[in-house]
Amino acid sequence: MLIRPRVIAARAARLVGAFPGHVMYAVKCNHTPSVLDALYAGGIRHFDVASLTELRTVKARFPGVECHYMHPVKSHDAVREAYFEHGVRMFALDHVDELEKILAATDNALDMTLVVRLDMPYGQAMMCLSGKFGASVADSVLLLQRIQSTGNCAGLTFHVGSQCVDTAPFVEAVRLCGQVIQAAGVPLSVLDIGGGFPGIYTGEEPEFELFCHAIAPEVQALDLPGSCRLYCEPGRALVADGASVITRVELRRDTKLYLNEGTYGSLAELKYLGNCFPMQLFRNASRDFSTASMQGFDLYGPTCDSVDTMPGPFWLPSDVQVGDWIEIGRLGAYSAALMTRFNGCASVTPVLVDDAEVLPVCSVVSLKDLRRRAA
Repeated sequence: MLIRPRVIAARAARLVGAFPGHVMYAVKCNHTPSVLDALYAGGIRHFDVASLTELRTVKARFPGVECHYMHPVKSHDAVREAYFEHGVRMFALDHVDELEKILAATDNALDMTLVVRLDMPYGQAMMCLSGKFGASVADSVLLLQRIQSTGNCAGLTFHVGSQCVDTAPFVEAVRLCGQVIQAAGVPLSVLDIGGGFPGIYTGEEPEFELFCHAIAPEVQALDLPGSCRLYCEPGRALVADGASVITRVELRRDTKLYLNEGTYGSLAELKYLGNCFPMQLFRNASRDFSTASMQGFDLYGPTCDSVDTMPGPFWLPSDVQVGDWIEIGRLGAYSAALMTRFNGCASVTPVLVDDAEVLPVCSVVSLKDLRRRAA
């Protein structure tokens, strides 16, 4: 795995400069130490953590940063350690029982910001996250009012889904927050726009700045208190183009390529998002550079499990052979984070490189095709 700290730091600085509030990195996207260091170098000072492991990692590395526990469901012990040992003061929730758990775990502290996660409509992003988390509008109203009664500060958040390639869902979500705020009659201390901002894979995805331009007037229309803090939680948009993976062809069977890395390793995104990742072929040293035409292939990982498949077409030179190497670009998001040791196949070696992303966006697949597949 080639990790490009300079690319990640530059991307972080760009997003921090563009967003009209605080950018907090979703650590679940890539927890690699060199990636975290690059984000810090780019100006990230807020981190969205979803577990004690993430929280401990970030706090040990950057003691002065702010961590926010934005997972809506946490154990009593996790909340207690986060509050008393790591100074976490912002927690997300989407159910009254979770609210009562947080209050009990913190001995009914009065210095927290408790953020209600609002449910989102289904199908707004290429990877839908609706259903598991999120309170209805009516329940969100009641939760905000209950939080206010505790003496703590109240907030709202949402998540439109991963790899959202349209600004409209964000606009609609902010307007839905407005309905909740009006019905609850509770002044917000935090509005968190959540994540879902896309990585740039095909070149057709909107850049982060377009989302900021769409969101800003909607937030302004809410007429929030002047003290209300605005956050967002990008993960993919910060690190997607900051790493690539080089994998070797172990067997070719017609248009099937068997690799020494797969979905149980660092290539899970190829199964979830498909053939939007740019690729280039490196020849076995004994062979000349290829001038062959491009051909679509299906890819298979190294484990004995038939789930370890990546349906194509992934476009590579038609004369690819055993021993050739394939660099798969823009794999900074959810590659290292999703690696397992299944079948003893975890063998990815991280290497820091100082170049810019050497692979352009994928030019053989359109955003329209990807959205059709996701639907």
